[in-house]
Amino acid sequence: MDVFFLILLQVILPVFTLIGIGAFLHRKFTFDMGTLSKLNTYLLLPAVGFTNVYESKMGGDILLEILSFLAVQSLCLIIITTVISKVFKFENRLSSTFKNSVVLINSGNFGLPVSQLVFQHNPLGASIQIVVMVFQNLLTYTYGLFNSVSVGSSKLQAMKAFFKNPVIYAFFLGMLLHVTAIKVPEYIWTPIETVSNAFLAIALITLGAQSAFLKINHLSLPLILSIIGRLVISPCLAFVFISIFHLEGITAQALFIASSFPTSRNSSLLALEYDNHPDYAAQTVLLSTIGSMITVTVVVYLSKILFP
Repeated sequence: MDVFFLILLQVILPVFTLIGIGAFLHRKFTFDMGTLSKLNTYLLLPAVGFTNVYESKMGGDILLEILSFLAVQSLCLIIITTVISKVFKFENRLSSTFKNSVVLINSGNFGLPVSQLVFQHNPLGASIQIVVMVFQNLLTYTYGLFNSVSVGSSKLQAMKAFFKNPVIYAFFLGMLLHVTAIKVPEYIWTPIETVSNAFLAIALITLGAQSAFLKINHLSLPLILSIIGRLVISPCLAFVFISIFHLEGITAQALFIASSFPTSRNSSLLALEYDNHPDYAAQTVLLSTIGSMITVTVVVYLSKILFP
């Protein structure tokens, strides 16, 4: 139990303190959210992605295991949410948002900072979260988008947006230099590392600002099912597949923890853009983020016990 409270104090409390600061400051000063979003997307995320992958000790076999795990788990979540939608007879727009709320996770400005805190003495753990983030980006602009939209041209535009995302290229560049053992010159590495170190605080403050004006009207059945699916069913599935894939150590810990992260902000943005119950989508993001304070703490604690 001492370890549980230690995780709560050293990992979860700092995360939600920064989220709270971001919400407070945005309410007081009204940040330019477009600027914050671009700062995270085009500078901080690529820098942290590059540095973690470049410094990691992740080999090709581990990468294949991670991608296989993520593909299987995502497919199972898609099947489960599709079945639930049919059982409860959700209409098409509601079903679309419900499925995205469970399948798409906040692997960027929530998941990566949490992983950095949990694995601050082991770069491999944070590197695995980079792979999860890249996979989730791909999933968002394929399944998530196709699940939300009916106009073909919009799909094409979103795919173009995906390929413009610099995180993807930073990931592969870091992987290439890591595999080829090419040393980055100090005068280039120093500014990249400095920017990378700024990511954790700014990403969480941005997440807090994004959540500052969200409101919960009432706990509807779809909302409850989304929270259960994202914060309970997903980690349970992850445990099963980690056992099936015989994953161990840091790899198992990182994937188990990643499975417990809250609903992606992107699911809310897709719902807003295509008018698929945007209020419900925004409430799911907020409640799952708040609920993850407990569930992520529990999963981090269990990961240390189950996968030493």
